[in-house]
Amino acid sequence: MISKQMIELKNAMKEKNIQAYIIPTSDFHDTETAADYFAARKYFSGFTGSAGVLVVLEDKAALWTDGRYFIQAENELANSGIDLMKQGQEGVPSIEEYILSNLIEGQTVGFDGRTIGYNDAMKYKEVFETSQLKMNVNLDLVSEIWKDRPERPHAQTFYYSEKYSGRSISQKLEMVRKEMNKLNAYTYVVTKIDEVAWLYNIRAKDIENVPLPMSYALVTIDQAMLYIDSTRLDDQSQKKLKEANVQICEYDAIYEDVTKQKGPVLLDPSTCNSRIAMSIQEPLVKEMSPIILLKACKNEVELENTKWAHIKDGVAVTKFMYWLKQNVSSMEIDEVSASKKLTEFRSQQENYIEDSFTTIPAYKENAAMMHYHAKEGNCAQLKPEGLFLVDSGGHYYEGTTDITRTFVLGPLSDEEKYWFTKAMRSHIRLAKAHFLYGCHGYNLDILSRGPLWDEDLDYQCGTGHGVGHLSNVHECPNGFRWRIVPERNDSCVLEEGMIQSNEPGVYIEGKMGIRHENEYVVVKGKKNFYGQFMHFECLTWVPFDSQGIDPSLMMKDEIEWYNWYQNECYNKLASGLNEDEKAWLKEVCKPL
Repeated sequence: MISKQMIELKNAMKEKNIQAYIIPTSDFHDTETAADYFAARKYFSGFTGSAGVLVVLEDKAALWTDGRYFIQAENELANSGIDLMKQGQEGVPSIEEYILSNLIEGQTVGFDGRTIGYNDAMKYKEVFETSQLKMNVNLDLVSEIWKDRPERPHAQTFYYSEKYSGRSISQKLEMVRKEMNKLNAYTYVVTKIDEVAWLYNIRAKDIENVPLPMSYALVTIDQAMLYIDSTRLDDQSQKKLKEANVQICEYDAIYEDVTKQKGPVLLDPSTCNSRIAMSIQEPLVKEMSPIILLKACKNEVELENTKWAHIKDGVAVTKFMYWLKQNVSSMEIDEVSASKKLTEFRSQQENYIEDSFTTIPAYKENAAMMHYHAKEGNCAQLKPEGLFLVDSGGHYYEGTTDITRTFVLGPLSDEEKYWFTKAMRSHIRLAKAHFLYGCHGYNLDILSRGPLWDEDLDYQCGTGHGVGHLSNVHECPNGFRWRIVPERNDSCVLEEGMIQSNEPGVYIEGKMGIRHENEYVVVKGKKNFYGQFMHFECLTWVPFDSQGIDPSLMMKDEIEWYNWYQNECYNKLASGLNEDEKAWLKEVCKPL
């Protein structure tokens, strides 16, 4: 049955003479996790997955999503009048092909240009104009129809002190202007909220698990502007911004102001929304945002703070591990209640702000689904047997963490122990990497996948991603992947100071999921005739569960690394534990 809101949308399209309307899963800033205000695709389609594009025509509609959500989308779109388009499957048309096959010359495609990136909009423009279709790129039909729409985020900001960020606003502006000069740009448009937050040292809880304020920035050779609802700014941020000569402008004023800027104008075409980019009359410098690399290479203050954040986080997760082991046989614990207990342990740590993403607790076969989401009242009960995977993280003033541990809750089968150990080997091989400067993540990924590829097994995701500093838990442009995926932007040269996760896994449908994840920072090693050697320094300190390890399957150097790591965990964490926890940890960290 077609929903009331879909009928209203089609009526609005008819009034505006629009024959196709595109609704993506995005906000105005290309944010990975958008606030509820931007859940328009979900509102009109009923599909709740995190990725998808809805296209509405006069007499039909279709939704594109990827393989993670095929089953979910089929269920949620049933009887809605919306056809499911399974991206990547043979015979499935692209969005452009679908629209071209259903519209005729002279008809119009519409969308809200604030929610569609410049690159996508230009791709549409090229295809549609060739077929004599018109485009209306500044059409917001959603706001006309969605009467009870959630409020746009407007949380109070807080200033992220140089004590934690390491550099002042003025210092960062100087760094940015140097990069602008290299690109011969007079004006720089910054639209990603993590980049604006980094530049101006501001944070806010606009989006759950994403401590960043919705805002834009303009930087010229001699001026700097922040576009944000001014009532949101805390006193300290206002003071620091004024000292740095940053002008405060209202959030929506960016759309008028970009039309007045002197060029050439630098913007990142992969992330800048199309309404802003297509409003600029001056010549464009279309390059990856220079802030991406500046932000990814953490300074010494950020790294020292991050190390302390990981110690605190390690104490919290280790306390959780102890609690889990002690109580799984004697009390009722399910995936959700375990997750809440872990958050409780984190919240007891000084300067904890919130979790860095929604915890993924997955017991036994549930862990084979990489995007499994446990729901209260509909999740697995834990028993003193098998494997329990928990992927979690925390935001602290000192930094952001991301860790996965697979806990042994009781007796394991030989198969479970075999794959637990193989995944451990995969982690260790990459952790021990020693490489020449100039390597990309894809040069090193084989170290991790090798032990699994030897078994004709793979995990269908990246091996690791960059991590922000009190920012996005997923941060480009660095990471580990066996091939380049351009839209991921995680294949850059690994630079000193970059932080990324190392998280190989084994996922066997209907049986188990195993993942071992730490964070590491890139550091310099020796420099000689052959060049600058690099390696990884570990940031995460939580013991791996030795009950899952079969040492006979490991090589000597892997066992040595494992024993070193477990011993370091005891040395770094013991002071944060009570006597019972400390005695237990001593046993857990015994050498193999």
